[in-house]
Amino acid sequence: MSARDAGPRLGRGLAALLGEDSSAAPRSAAIQHIALDLLTPGPFQPRTQLDPSELAALAASIREQGVLQPILARPDPANRGHFQIIAGERRWRASQQAGLHEIPALVRDLEDTAAMAAALVENLQREDLNPIDEGEGYRRLMEEFSLTQERVADSVGKSRSHIANTVRLLKLPSAVQIELRRGSISAGHARALLTHPDPAKAALAVIAQGLNVRQTEALTARQGEDGTPKRREAPSKDADTRMIERELEERLGLAVSINARGRGGSLQLQYKSFEQLEGLIALLMQR
Repeated sequence: MSARDAGPRLGRGLAALLGEDSSAAPRSAAIQHIALDLLTPGPFQPRTQLDPSELAALAASIREQGVLQPILARPDPANRGHFQIIAGERRWRASQQAGLHEIPALVRDLEDTAAMAAALVENLQREDLNPIDEGEGYRRLMEEFSLTQERVADSVGKSRSHIANTVRLLKLPSAVQIELRRGSISAGHARALLTHPDPAKAALAVIAQGLNVRQTEALTARQGEDGTPKRREAPSKDADTRMIERELEERLGLAVSINARGRGGSLQLQYKSFEQLEGLIALLMQR
């Protein structure tokens, strides 16, 4: 789904999450100018890391043009006269660096569920939330507010399978999660590593060898019981057949078996996940 396609669904995210007629859904409000020291980051921010270089660049832009988009805030439930930032923490921090004393804000009286959903949706609209922070945001919505994957999927304009697959990444060892946050590996790499008996060790190999996602899936498919990659033994096949099998495995990221029977034979492809099957179908359907 492209950002353009996602827009309308993300725009109604809170209504989808809370119900179209929910009184907790945000309503239009006038823009206020709030002193920076009256604002604090909200507890529902899914992003755990802010890039210092991005903040510096944003601060420079704010010095030149001001804050072009108001932040979203709510009254602080525990501190009368103060506010919690729901969306726009980077703008708030950059405004501090730029030497501003106040910032434009839309203030809405949101309950916790709506505030968390708004923070998550706002970050998803930016499309630069790393997969681990994204998965943690989904997990919190489901666990802390007893929401189903379908309900969360509707609220953020994603498919249920995307929600499930992203949350699954939280099962990876912390070392692999760190590499995923850094961008050393992609979410596709990470999903392939989930089925490896030693994902951390395999991740190092993927990074060192610069393997793509298909190659990472092949690495996982070929791993032995001890977690080390190995080739399938096929003594009855000639060298040309085994070479073709290996080339197809590297190209497709799937286990491949070619069995000749006279002048014909069969080609068998084995997949371990629905994502692998989807990728294969898409490849076969290409014209």
